[in-house]
Amino acid sequence: MRSAKDLIEDVSRIEPARLEEAPEAIADVVANLSAAGAILGSALHPTTAANLAALVRIMNTYYSNLIEGHDTRPRDIERALAGNLDQDEGRRNLQLEAAAHVRVQAEIDRLAADDTLPEPASPEFIRELHRDFYRDAPEAMLRIRGANAEFIMEPGEWRSRPEHDVAVGRHIPPSSSRVDDFMRYFERRYRFADMGKAARIMVIASAHHRLNYIHPFPDGNGRVSRLMSHAMALKAGIGAHGLWSVSRGLARGLESRTEYKRMMDYADTPRQGDLDGRGNLSQQALTEFTLWFLKVCLDQVTFMSSLFDLDNLARRLHIYIERSDTLKPEASRLLEEALIRGQFERGEAPRITGLPERSARRVLNDVTAEGLLASTTPKGPVSLRFPTAALEKLFPRLYPET
Repeated sequence: MRSAKDLIEDVSRIEPARLEEAPEAIADVVANLSAAGAILGSALHPTTAANLAALVRIMNTYYSNLIEGHDTRPRDIERALAGNLDQDEGRRNLQLEAAAHVRVQAEIDRLAADDTLPEPASPEFIRELHRDFYRDAPEAMLRIRGANAEFIMEPGEWRSRPEHDVAVGRHIPPSSSRVDDFMRYFERRYRFADMGKAARIMVIASAHHRLNYIHPFPDGNGRVSRLMSHAMALKAGIGAHGLWSVSRGLARGLESRTEYKRMMDYADTPRQGDLDGRGNLSQQALTEFTLWFLKVCLDQVTFMSSLFDLDNLARRLHIYIERSDTLKPEASRLLEEALIRGQFERGEAPRITGLPERSARRVLNDVTAEGLLASTTPKGPVSLRFPTAALEKLFPRLYPET
């Protein structure tokens, strides 16, 4: 009979790694999530959808930071992306983390759009997420206090030395010497190439938990697991081009903001007798965690669909202009044109607004000064943008403070 220590170091410790059959309740959520993910953003022009996805990346970063206990405001994240960092070291480091999260997610979104996203469960991809996230991190962010010593974490490298061994609350992850074996087994159990669409959607939940259970890196495991889940959603065909965020759902839960931690702890539960599956961990706990996780995803897709519905968005843009003290009513025509067409040439402003050229140019300049229209070059075509100053009115309930 194997000892408890032998079991801790055996890769089968993460079994059941996935649900081989979907209970009816989970199958229903999978079907609804697949349908909702296909609809989200489908009526939007690709350029408008891409600019909304940029907004969602900031939102995703905000909520991922919130899960880590860091309240980094959207405008601080926007400043970090522009290279405007705080003088205070603590706040500056939080900004650097936020900018890194946005950068890594943007690359995931780009790979998905180009249909070149790698296998999300592969050790190489997961290590690359970690390496890219910590690429520009100062030494202070990489200094980790381990079990018996302080050390500098190497971005993209598994736990591999005795000082990397950790306890995460009550949970004891595999020892550092076994991480690579666990992650190879992780890939075999979660590789998408061997699954159909429904199985891919369902396995996002269990892979999310089991990656944290293995705890392959000295630090940053939660962030990497959420980025991996984002990549899995895109690869599974429910990512809607980056228009929704798993981090927002995990941070908020369905009824309580404490649900994520509680459900993650619950999924750590050992097998409860002969009727609770055949693995080391509880089959019932994994089933309930999977159902909760997928319900959270469906809740977020549904919420974002209401915000990004073409008619609703057009209406909120119109109301925003109506209530503005600085923008003229004709500005709403410019925003609606950009919403429908994706972008338009600056010289079209007189035709769109119905104003003389000088007046139309002034209205266009006012809208671009407010950040609602922008272009990649000084004289290039303009498209819709969504500055943080406008989020409260355009996207109510996107953030807690709104």
